[in-house]
Amino acid sequence: MDLQGVLAALRSGWWLLVIGMLFGGAAGLGGSLLQTPVYVSSTQFFVSTTGSASTSEAYQGSQFSQERVTSYVRLLTGDELAGRVVDRLNLDMGPEELVQRMSATAASNTVLIDVSISDPSPEQAQRVATVLGQEFPQLVSELETPDGGGSSPVKVTVTERPEAPATPVAPRPRRNAALGVAIGLLVGIGLAVTRVRLDRTVKALDEAASLVGAPVIGTVVRDAHLEKRHIADRRGNRRTAEDYRQLRTNLQFLNVDAPPRVIMVSSALPSEGKTTVVVNLALALADVGQRVTLVDADLRRPQVTSYLGLVGGVGLTNVLAGTADIDDVKQTYGEGLSVVAAGPTPPNPGELLASSNMARLVEKLRGTGDFVIMDAPPLLPVADAIGLAPALDGVLLSVRFGCTRRDQLQQAAAALSRVGATTLGVILNMLPPQDELAAAYGYGYGYERSAAGNPGTREGAVPQRFFRRVRSSRRRHGQPRRLSATGQDS
Repeated sequence: MDLQGVLAALRSGWWLLVIGMLFGGAAGLGGSLLQTPVYVSSTQFFVSTTGSASTSEAYQGSQFSQERVTSYVRLLTGDELAGRVVDRLNLDMGPEELVQRMSATAASNTVLIDVSISDPSPEQAQRVATVLGQEFPQLVSELETPDGGGSSPVKVTVTERPEAPATPVAPRPRRNAALGVAIGLLVGIGLAVTRVRLDRTVKALDEAASLVGAPVIGTVVRDAHLEKRHIADRRGNRRTAEDYRQLRTNLQFLNVDAPPRVIMVSSALPSEGKTTVVVNLALALADVGQRVTLVDADLRRPQVTSYLGLVGGVGLTNVLAGTADIDDVKQTYGEGLSVVAAGPTPPNPGELLASSNMARLVEKLRGTGDFVIMDAPPLLPVADAIGLAPALDGVLLSVRFGCTRRDQLQQAAAALSRVGATTLGVILNMLPPQDELAAAYGYGYGYERSAAGNPGTREGAVPQRFFRRVRSSRRRHGQPRRLSATGQDS
């Protein structure tokens, strides 16, 4: 992943960074508050020799003291001295535990030894350091005294008296909180990058085009109004309405010499927005004076009439079964848009869509208007759309941003290619409003919610008496009469 990819991952996963810093800072601060405070009291020893009568003897004594200092550091942190201190102060700990609380260091080329005692009680830390200053010189004197008697050649002097510390040296809440924030930030960056690297969904225009082998001819931004009502507010100032206008324009100029007129819209899997795309694309084409026939060819889960508020009692399956004519089941919606419902659910939807009757119907619809838009079933779960696609001018694939996986999209495109169908392009929908991809087909200015916020009116909604008319007509004539979406005889 290059730098640009890492930056994009951090932008999309910024919340991981924030959560990481919050949790890291809270963990550092909480850990500090839960820790027992530790106080440190220090003392210092000066090691010298006795009986130096001349300068040379003093120099030799200094060298002797420096050599002894290293041994004394180990002696200070030994069990013997710790046991004496424990016995004298009657501490409720053993020599081994006291040794763990002691620290002794000797500066290089000096005869000074610094000793630190840590303890949860500042008073006890001072007492231990004070007794240590008394016991250590006595222990050195005992060890350095010759066997035959006499005085010790080494003298240990306390040069720095221990004091009771006022503030603890640990924990340090501010430092630990800052360290926790830094660690949390690094963890958040790692999670954000890993999240993108492990993400197998389609989120890039060039990636979608490469997987399908066809261009991305439109993008649709996620809109709560569209998700609820499924019809873009074409009279308002919403971004989604402009997205579908842009899709309409791109579709009309895909092939200037032989533009596609009978188009199927499908997707790899369900719930990827194909029916919403079909409905709004048909409405966008009708808005510019095109005569559009919208056919609900998803015979398993038809939704077109539900989105438009029309009646789905009879439709495509009746025509393919020979019990009705296409003109008898058409419903009108607004100006220039005719809708053919799916009709009753058949036992063999795949065979119906791949039949010769369907091929003849496609040619008939081609001559009745400018565009025929078909909502087809998803490509991967069932083979219905695969049998229908070769009879049409081309297929548009609806891809849901951050949901459709790359392998699924690639399999759908390969399935169309195997039967010789033409994939016209990809529609990437449900993009986050602020995502960079959402601006890829924009004009550089934003679209905001209209002041009124009213949804588009459901033009040509069919009353429920349409059902009664259809049933009565079928009983009298064995086929439905030709009715418009307003419920009147045409």
